[in-house]
Amino acid sequence: EQDPADWWRAITAAARRVLSSGVAPPEEVAAVSCTAQWSGTVAVDWDGNPLMNAIIWMDSRGEPYVRRITGGLIKVEGYGLGKLLTWLRLTGGIPAQSGKDPIAHILYIKHQHPEVYRQTYKFLEPKDYINLRLTGRFAASYDSIALHWLTDNRDLSRVRYDDRLLRYAGVEREKLPDLKRAVDILGPLQADAARELGLPEGIPVVVGTPDVQSAAIGSGAVRDFQGHIYIGTSAWLTCHVPFKKTDILHNMASLPSAIPERYFIANEQETAGACLNFLRDNILYHQDELLSETGQPDVYKIFDRIVERTPPGSHGLLFTPWLYGERTPVEDHTVRGGFYNLSLQITREDVIRAVFEGVAYNTRWLLKYVEKFARRRFDGLHMIGGGANSNIWCQIHADVLGRTIRQVKDPIQANARGAAFLASVALGDLTFDDIADRIQIAAEYEPNPAHRQLYDERFKVFTEIYRRNRPIYARLNR
Repeated sequence: EQDPADWWRAITAAARRVLSSGVAPPEEVAAVSCTAQWSGTVAVDWDGNPLMNAIIWMDSRGEPYVRRITGGLIKVEGYGLGKLLTWLRLTGGIPAQSGKDPIAHILYIKHQHPEVYRQTYKFLEPKDYINLRLTGRFAASYDSIALHWLTDNRDLSRVRYDDRLLRYAGVEREKLPDLKRAVDILGPLQADAARELGLPEGIPVVVGTPDVQSAAIGSGAVRDFQGHIYIGTSAWLTCHVPFKKTDILHNMASLPSAIPERYFIANEQETAGACLNFLRDNILYHQDELLSETGQPDVYKIFDRIVERTPPGSHGLLFTPWLYGERTPVEDHTVRGGFYNLSLQITREDVIRAVFEGVAYNTRWLLKYVEKFARRRFDGLHMIGGGANSNIWCQIHADVLGRTIRQVKDPIQANARGAAFLASVALGDLTFDDIADRIQIAAEYEPNPAHRQLYDERFKVFTEIYRRNRPIYARLNR
């Protein structure tokens, strides 16, 4: 859970810091455009006040309630056949059985916090809550609402809530926000928000888009079938596509994107950069008697130097990055990560490189099914997110995936850049076709043929680890 008030404090502090630096004078700010984490839930009252902490994308407490609303006598992959077909036809997907989608959050609140549910005027995504603070208006975008699995997405010019799906879920339409396009102007910046941000009152606020979609725009991969990889706390590999399609076996679907009347392939892997945080905080620099340093160094740059000098393959050590279950290409909340093939010869250097390689193996596992979904091979992929700041991680991805990796300049700013591009389109200053030419590529990394056989063999073992150990994970993490 997170406190929405903390988000607002961080936003206002960051805005004032930027404005006070002189980089962006307030009078030159043409619009406000918001992007934020996706698949979260903020329950607010009539006045827009949060009634409890926000439930965020990693929360799975709604799992039993999702299973109830999606079940049936005849089941396919755990879903009632009739409901499955209806959901897929209308939305392109169905609530994940892991219970991490917003519809699961809402059902959890309904059953475990009935008084909060009763008092809720609207359930909002994090981005849409921030927009409420900016404008005083309750609204969601066609793309931000998608993971509620309550909208008919067949006509992208008119996404709307579906009465049947609302009945299946047992959620009242009036508790959900009205829908708009990501490029619509939601309203003017209201006085209180303008004062806190240090901006002129009345400038336009764009409806905006969640982080996955803003990253796609900010990566510059805006044309159909132009792919990008994001490596942050979590990871994804996606592209825009001109069709609606679902791959239920690998938990992927084409959902509304921020670009009007376009779909993108929605998928997500739970932990990527979070694995490095785990290595740093839980193993190498855990706060206990073994830690002699008073503070942590810039550990990620040190990791990069160590990985650069460690041989590919990590002397046979394999790491699986499933530290919080997995969503795609398998939806399995019981699977867990681990180091495999440890021996007395394994060093700390091997452990660190194995984590870098394990995340890349997981991306390759996803790439296989994304390319199958798109019905074409990606010759090159833009790479963004904090992980793309690492030159060696870009090279490892190129080697493991066997694809050219294009390291986008300032990769960690892709979301903010995407939100700014979206606002420029909303104001009529740019078209989406203009965006690709405005993205700078810092470097390109080609696959090293000398590492091809090694990584092909290790990848086969990586996927076999999951297949063979799946029953054990299920037994240990019931």
